[in-house]
Amino acid sequence: MKPDLPKGRGTGSRPDNLFKKSRFVREHPEGIDAVETEQSTVTEYLMVSSKTAISTNDSPDITLSSSVNPYQGCEHGCIYCYARNSHTYWGYDSGLGFESKILVKKDIVSVLRKEFEKKKYQPQPIMLSGNTDCYQPAERKFKLTAKILELCLEFSHPVSVITKNGLIERDQKLLKSLAEKRLVHVYFSINHLDPRLKQILEPRTATARKKIELIRKFSEQGIPCGIMVAPLIPGINTEAMPEIIREAAAAGARKAGYTVVRLNGQLKELFLEWMETHFPERKNKVMHQIESLHAGHSNDTEWGRRIKGDGVLAQTIAGLFRASVRKYMSNGEKMPEFDLEIFKGNGQLKLF
Repeated sequence: MKPDLPKGRGTGSRPDNLFKKSRFVREHPEGIDAVETEQSTVTEYLMVSSKTAISTNDSPDITLSSSVNPYQGCEHGCIYCYARNSHTYWGYDSGLGFESKILVKKDIVSVLRKEFEKKKYQPQPIMLSGNTDCYQPAERKFKLTAKILELCLEFSHPVSVITKNGLIERDQKLLKSLAEKRLVHVYFSINHLDPRLKQILEPRTATARKKIELIRKFSEQGIPCGIMVAPLIPGINTEAMPEIIREAAAAGARKAGYTVVRLNGQLKELFLEWMETHFPERKNKVMHQIESLHAGHSNDTEWGRRIKGDGVLAQTIAGLFRASVRKYMSNGEKMPEFDLEIFKGNGQLKLF
């Protein structure tokens, strides 16, 4: 039996945490044990400390090798999010727990400051965020992303921001100040134009129209913007890609990228349940197409293929993307190079 879907959530499921040796079960739903096993769907913010602020990776699939993640877990509820699996490392589940148990790195700004001040620190653009969205609803309360941007401005450190939340508009003046020093790129994740699809695919994100409006507003202020059409899900949103690129380019977006969906870890279980709930008639076809992108599997860890896919369908998607960029974006401005020469760290601040 499918679990009830709480309002505004991507899933109502709580898959077992594979790292835990025990789990709760409800043997008698009508019995007194129900109180012990039921969990609230109200979002909880859990304060945690940070040993380090900057995460690094050596994946050739990712442009920037350094990222800062002020939050773990994400209230946006995107059913396809690869970060769901990482939530199990913290002792929570990848389903509703990922959406409702948000870990807040309360000291991440002070830890990042100390890293910038190290004498051997070499500046390179950092991504906000590489895991969960830095402008998710928690940011309205805790403002860690804003404080990180303020720190980057203080140290003249380059930063690339990616989000699917309209809350970023709050920090427009700060982003403009960074842009004037060639220290910021802003990317919006847009993978559909249908507000009805948004409600079930990524329920607590901003609408595509809102994000395109922000691209126009930011671009007019000199803040360089790009888009990520990600992830593309065959049979769900792939056909929208040319129109997304057209509208974003018309609003001022300078660059576009894309990824295809992959269902690693417990994502497959959650996604299948989501398909059965919302698109049961398409479930088998969509899954076969996803598998065709990843050598017959829904999951994928092979560099290159895991991001763009492989095979006939992947080639079709790549061709559609290239044609759309060539048609709508090739004559526009390019993203400016980051200025790495004006960084004020490495102990320099201590001289003044």
